[in-house]
Amino acid sequence: MLFPTTLVGSFPQPEWLIDRKKLAGSFPPRVRACELWRVPEPWLREAQDDATRLAIRAQEDAGLDIVTDGEIRRESYSNRFATALEGVDIDNPGTALSRSGRPQPVPRIVGPIRRKHPVQVEDVRFLRAHTKKPVKMTVPGPFTMSRQAQNDAYPSEEAVAMDYAAVVNEEIRDLFVAGADVVQIDEPYMQASPEQARQYGLKALNRALEGITGTTAAHICFGYAALVHQRPSGYSFLSEFAACSCRQVSIETAQSKLDCAVLGQLEGKQIMVGCLDLNEMAVETPDTIVARVKRALAYVRPENVILAPDCGMKYLPRDVAFAKLRSMVTAATMLRREFGAR
Repeated sequence: MLFPTTLVGSFPQPEWLIDRKKLAGSFPPRVRACELWRVPEPWLREAQDDATRLAIRAQEDAGLDIVTDGEIRRESYSNRFATALEGVDIDNPGTALSRSGRPQPVPRIVGPIRRKHPVQVEDVRFLRAHTKKPVKMTVPGPFTMSRQAQNDAYPSEEAVAMDYAAVVNEEIRDLFVAGADVVQIDEPYMQASPEQARQYGLKALNRALEGITGTTAAHICFGYAALVHQRPSGYSFLSEFAACSCRQVSIETAQSKLDCAVLGQLEGKQIMVGCLDLNEMAVETPDTIVARVKRALAYVRPENVILAPDCGMKYLPRDVAFAKLRSMVTAATMLRREFGAR
């Protein structure tokens, strides 16, 4: 199919499930933030299951071709996985700088990082059981997790990232066995720390993908629109993904009005084009979305383009998120009509 549509990962969680005002009022948590949930622990999993069913159904009703679980069970994209590992003290957290340069509580590494058990396999199984469409699961990347932790155990940051890569690799293998069609690794800190990303981040990412035969994606972004309102027009780390073994590269183009010429350096990769501006509550027309995608099509073949929002959809009102997705699906239909006949 030309121009398939999907989420980056998240979909808005219901107000009855999570305190959305509190969620949006602080930076994404790196340690557990149980105070965000409105439902008491004995009933929380059941409530998360119900909300996940709603998120799946909303994506299907919007017409998306590839669905996620909406990351409904997560307080942030990374902390659910990062706090489930051995070698990490989450009860006595450390401190690291956020992307904005502010200190933030983070997991403190006190020993070898190991995976105690599969973390998101049940999430994939639940998703697979509730839709007949292709499904995608997201996991935090090894470089990003290494930047979101305080290292009190390893001789170097590279050593930290490489052990994170090993556990991500184990998780990805299990996610494909459990039924995932696509697994996406989220690496936003490669944009925030490009020099370190060049030194060892790409090496760690490729280690996380080592031996993986399923369809994989790497996501890089400028930060959530709800928190970062001004963006550069170009990435500080993007062309380097040409040397990554992932099949897809997920980027943002809408809010930043990205200069898409850099995409010409990613020949052969499928590009997940962020084409919905999540800093604007107004719902884009399909024509607007088509125009954004065409900026990428000047450098990427149509068969290699996937439509998605910019990242951070979880912060939008649910009705706005749904309307934007419907408009994106209509835009994809228009693009198929135009380019499918060529």
